[in-house]
Amino acid sequence: MNINLKYERRQTSTTLVGGLSIGSAYPIRIQTMANTSTTDIDASVQQAIRCQQAGAELLRYTTQGIREVEAVAEIRKRIKEMGDGKWELPLVADIHFRSDVADAAAEVVEKVRINPGNYANDPSTIRERFTHLIDICKAHHTALRIGVNHGSLSHRIMNQYGDTPEGMVASCMEFLRIAVEQDFHDIVLSIKASNTHIMVDTVRLLVTTMDQENMHFPLHLGVTEAGEGEDGRVKSAVGIGALLADGIGDTVRVSLSEEPECEIPVAQQLVNYFTQSDSIRYSERTIVSYDEDNHAVFYYTTDTDWTTFALHAAAETGRLLWHYHSQKLQLLNPHFSTQQLEQLSQDILQAAGIIRHKVEFVSCPGCGRTMFDLQKTVQQIKTAFSTMHCTSSIVNFPKIAIMGCIVNGPGEMADADYGYVGAGRDRISLYKGKECVLKNIPQEQAVEKLIELINQQS
Repeated sequence: MNINLKYERRQTSTTLVGGLSIGSAYPIRIQTMANTSTTDIDASVQQAIRCQQAGAELLRYTTQGIREVEAVAEIRKRIKEMGDGKWELPLVADIHFRSDVADAAAEVVEKVRINPGNYANDPSTIRERFTHLIDICKAHHTALRIGVNHGSLSHRIMNQYGDTPEGMVASCMEFLRIAVEQDFHDIVLSIKASNTHIMVDTVRLLVTTMDQENMHFPLHLGVTEAGEGEDGRVKSAVGIGALLADGIGDTVRVSLSEEPECEIPVAQQLVNYFTQSDSIRYSERTIVSYDEDNHAVFYYTTDTDWTTFALHAAAETGRLLWHYHSQKLQLLNPHFSTQQLEQLSQDILQAAGIIRHKVEFVSCPGCGRTMFDLQKTVQQIKTAFSTMHCTSSIVNFPKIAIMGCIVNGPGEMADADYGYVGAGRDRISLYKGKECVLKNIPQEQAVEKLIELINQQS
């Protein structure tokens, strides 16, 4: 059975972020997040320049306190001066836990991101604090991003819904309804998870819920903690691609445990793939079909570049794997070996949460909150486990989460088997499931301790 895969963009309202318009009347925007210390202004400005040169249209900074707000204000000032009126990269302040910091940031940046799960827990406090923030945003023409993360829902929402798509949507809609009541509409929404299936299902549920209430706000897409290298790119493509294929998505970030400028070309390639004309996307060199008897998706293309082929294959088949409840995937391309194609098909199925054929690494991209060398650590742990599997008798491949900090770490790695989480300056806490089993150990001991912990279970 051949599949109708015509791309039709979901119609949304327009949100203004500085001089950048976001919504279906405009191109899908590309953004990333700095991983410098926000208070290191020189390094942050230089990284902003690299990100802009790579094609970033928005740049987010972690903003833990008033000191970081002041730093972001200085970063923004220097960027505007460098642009000499010709270039301005809108900045986003990323806020967790402190509504007073959100208020201060709203006076100095183009957009403030808040996480409903840790903004305020009491309903009466939510309305009071959030309405105050909205008033500041109105006065300063600042946009808001209501960004819900899987694993960081408030206790109140968790008690009512559990850690579910319904709970994530309820958390988002609670804030969104207040904003609409206050006649504030410069809003972008995001619902993210490291589990691609949860991420896709939840975003679709949010769209349905908004449609029922005649709301059509722009959506930001991303798979959190996707990892790095080809695995990170494939996982991001599966989740983001499944939604872009449905016409959903107005801004995109590919979260990789790499330098932020490395994320941008991947996001651009995904966006370009779906927004180009259908006659180009589905020429005679590309065939997509579904075998009803075997519940298998068939994807054929003649892409000659492996990285392009892997990204396109993952993005194209992501939606179909879930829509048709497929358990199998067959990739064909005359330019690559059968072994390469079979490996990639297994990687895509793993990224979609259908199988697990190797150790899965969940790792965040890092930001100013990370107090150890995240990229180096990810490579150390991957190397350790590639060697370990040559001699280990592990049958069920574990999912290992490597998280930069305590803010989102424990929550976002909720479905991981083991976790390596930054606990302070060069200090690490190790988790088995959701239980912290070793706390604040020196980083130089942490990888060895993690291996010991997993070996105890094998």
